[in-house]
Amino acid sequence: MKLIARKKILAELKKAVERTPVTALLGPRQCGKTTLSRELNQTLAGKFFDLEDPRDINRLENPMLTLEREAGYVIIDEVQKKPELFEILRVLVDRPENTMRVLLLGSASPHLMKKAAESLAGRISFVDLSGFNIGEIGAEHSSQLWERGGFPRSYLAKDTESSFAWRNDFIRTFLERDIPQLGINIPAETLRRFWTMVAHYHGQVWNAAEFARSLGNSETAARNYLDILSGAYMVRQLPPWFENLKKRQVKSPKIYIRDSGILHALLSLSSFDDILSHPKLGASWEGFVVEQIFSLADSRDIYFWATHAGAELDLLLFKHGKRYGFEIKYSDAPRTSKSMRSAVSDLGLEQLYIVCPGLDNYPLDNKISVLAINDLTKILSVI
Repeated sequence: MKLIARKKILAELKKAVERTPVTALLGPRQCGKTTLSRELNQTLAGKFFDLEDPRDINRLENPMLTLEREAGYVIIDEVQKKPELFEILRVLVDRPENTMRVLLLGSASPHLMKKAAESLAGRISFVDLSGFNIGEIGAEHSSQLWERGGFPRSYLAKDTESSFAWRNDFIRTFLERDIPQLGINIPAETLRRFWTMVAHYHGQVWNAAEFARSLGNSETAARNYLDILSGAYMVRQLPPWFENLKKRQVKSPKIYIRDSGILHALLSLSSFDDILSHPKLGASWEGFVVEQIFSLADSRDIYFWATHAGAELDLLLFKHGKRYGFEIKYSDAPRTSKSMRSAVSDLGLEQLYIVCPGLDNYPLDNKISVLAINDLTKILSVI
């Protein structure tokens, strides 16, 4: 399989490893965590333990005895299979003579994150990894990335049919094997039904009551399912931004399937033509661009904004004390709207970009401009 350089996330990971004695690289299965850690280990020359390998499981049968002799870098893959390691690592890295640096790889779950944060508070950095982004694969390949999603084996598959088959297999394996391994006891068919419902509500504001009615279950159960898929990096809950404006503002999150390829598989869209003719075309494009911005922007202060009167902004980014807005339109010739002008005025935006799949960038007025997806990486690097 072709190796695609992931320089930005690799540099972020190197800084985290140098900054704290323990670093956790978290993300969904098959997103490239092991490949990235092995690339990093070419310079670290550390010990590598894979907790899906019976030999390494045996080597860590007595983890305190094995790890206390290490003085350099240690990488432990699939750490969620041995959560008791967190307490042991706390003892080891707190030793005055400690020189060990530990990189933990794991599929995220709310339980895992909570246990790691509690056991290693003040000693651990978290780095999130998702699939490929347009900065890594090149903007000229953005259409294929949108269609297939960013999981390496899906994006790099030899053809569209193979990519679609891999994604369907991934969904089944995630539900039938990965979720139970995270200690979550929910029938696979129930969670698949909920996940498919989220796909049909992709890009809409979360409504627990509506999901509960459709599932024939409680709002608490629906919320629990959403949190499980969010914690496993399958669903994005985009938080709302609200402030003291004289307008009633939406205060529930928007929900998205994080990987566009997985979204298309859940909607049974097996080709690019299927996507272009589907009612969720605009929502699919919106979710794809939202994930690109999260992956490329050096900021986690990202929200959406909407009022009950109808004004809205797909994405609000805070950076260096300034506010930038993004409207996401699958259109060759987008225009300004009353809602956009309201967002610029009410939120005090430095600039509002309308991200579209075209090739040209041009201003629509002093504060609003059209931005081609191919130049998204460039704009996010300079604002």
